Amino acid sequence: MRNTILGISAFYHDSAAALLINGQIAAAAHEERFTRKKHDSSFPINAVRYVLQEAGVDYKDLTAVAFYDKPFLKFERLLETYHGFSPRGLVSFQSAIPVWIKEKLFMRRLLKEQLGELGDGNVPIYYPEHHLSHAASAFYPSPFEEAAIVTIDGVGEWATTTIGYGQGNKITLLKELHFPHSVGLLYSAFTYYTGFVVNSGEYKLMGLAPYGNPESSRLKDIVRKIKTDLVDIREDGSILLNMDYFSYATGLRMVFEDKWEKLFGVPRRRAESEISQVYMDMALAIQQVTEEIVMRLCQTAVELTKSKYLVLAGGVALNCVANGKVLRSGMFDDLWIQPAAGDAGGALGAAYAVWYIREGNRRILNCRADAMHGAYLGPSFSDKEIERILGNYGAVFSHYQSFDELAELVATKLADGNVIGWFQGRMEYGPRALGNRSILGDPRNPEMQKKLNLKIKYREGFRPFAPSVLEEDIQTYFELDRPSPYMLLIAPVRAEKRIPAPNDYHEKGLYERLYFLRSDIPSITHIDYSARIQSVSKDVNPRYWQLIREFKTLTGYGVIVNTSFNVRGEPIVCTPQDAYRCFMRTEMDYLVMGNYMLDKRDQPKFTEEADWKSEFKLD
Repeated sequence: MRNTILGISAFYHDSAAALLINGQIAAAAHEERFTRKKHDSSFPINAVRYVLQEAGVDYKDLTAVAFYDKPFLKFERLLETYHGFSPRGLVSFQSAIPVWIKEKLFMRRLLKEQLGELGDGNVPIYYPEHHLSHAASAFYPSPFEEAAIVTIDGVGEWATTTIGYGQGNKITLLKELHFPHSVGLLYSAFTYYTGFVVNSGEYKLMGLAPYGNPESSRLKDIVRKIKTDLVDIREDGSILLNMDYFSYATGLRMVFEDKWEKLFGVPRRRAESEISQVYMDMALAIQQVTEEIVMRLCQTAVELTKSKYLVLAGGVALNCVANGKVLRSGMFDDLWIQPAAGDAGGALGAAYAVWYIREGNRRILNCRADAMHGAYLGPSFSDKEIERILGNYGAVFSHYQSFDELAELVATKLADGNVIGWFQGRMEYGPRALGNRSILGDPRNPEMQKKLNLKIKYREGFRPFAPSVLEEDIQTYFELDRPSPYMLLIAPVRAEKRIPAPNDYHEKGLYERLYFLRSDIPSITHIDYSARIQSVSKDVNPRYWQLIREFKTLTGYGVIVNTSFNVRGEPIVCTPQDAYRCFMRTEMDYLVMGNYMLDKRDQPKFTEEADWKSEFKLD
């Protein structure tokens, strides 16, 4: 008999659904990929339909539904926060509380109404706490029998950070940090002040940080002011924020801008305006402070658990610079990070919590690999489906019976400087494209970063790109001694591959520094000689591995540029329709879907439909 548990995260950001069958992950997906609304927070009805269909499960046959947090505890936190900060926050109170009273407070009823669209059934619903869902998503699919668990995000119900211990099928949460004191919200406050969008611009802030001048007196002054005026960092990594500077607890903005301007001497940067050096220094300062906090939290986890292994989840676990620093510190023998570390991963963690904690099932471990199947857990499309969809657009394409022939041809096109959309197999779960919904380029090409940012992704030119490298070749290019399959670790490019920077490097403007040739693989080398690495295994993704191997045979380099298949403001593509539209709206040169290849020059004129939603249909 199949035990089927549906996990759901919803109503904050990055809604998602995941399905476990007898404790194994059958499918998982973000709602945004179906609705085409980035960071969609609505009930993930499309993602739920997909995971059930993928597994051949009817709603009425589910064993349980797990929702990723406890709404009553969250409501309690809201009430106590507004009371504690009153009369400040009246406007926010008047906008937030009626919605809670009308809808979210009665979450069981709301969930039953939404799930009722899937059919009749009296399926029990469980509510693990938010950070328990994060902890479960990090520990249970990891390859470790036991491990320290650290979860760090903005806020769940009350907790913003937890330290726990996992062993066998049990998780024990040992320490919690409570709202409003939050590492995630501190980082998001700087995301806001440097002109980026909270809950999506944190990647940009992390990418901007290396442009800060590490030797400047201004950087040291900003760090000092953060640690003196904004946050008190304790020895164990816990923090106390000075809430005189932060308005997120009761307001509609992150910070009191007048107080920050007085403290730092610069106003909040406006979106899309020029990024001057002071904001680069500010980005580096908060990155350094965040790394210090994370390192102290991990050291406390070592002391509390005595474990040699660490697992991470929560939005801050996507800070791959901090992750790399933890790994290189040597305080743990190994670490594992949930690839869907943010709220979307809470759907999977909630389902795991029911399977292992409530139902007490025994954990069967594969110590050679994790349980995430490479995070390839979303929809896939057959060549027949792809051909039908391309035919609907009147697209011109070539079909290759032999994938060997296709991979060799694509490698040649990459080596010639072309940008290629690569659409294969099951879509990735989590925010990173890992070679199934990717845009690819030649890392040796010094113009590739500029071309991808400005002509393909239509985003800020300073944003770095990640390398996909053959797992067996990691140490040829990077100072990293283990796989990094989920693009969640930053490591330095090997010293012998670097090109030294000029002496007046930090005196130059952002874009002068950006296009300085930094190594023999410049398009994936950030300005501090680092790279966000994805290692590719022949066993986990044989097609992508074969393509990179063909590129190595042709060029001598077993590494290519990999960025997500989308444009700025759009989610990663899900369907062949999404991929074709994105291809035709950008300056990509070729599109490869399954065993089909399309040349942009051969395509008929593309007239974009008024409704740009995905045509993915679930019967």
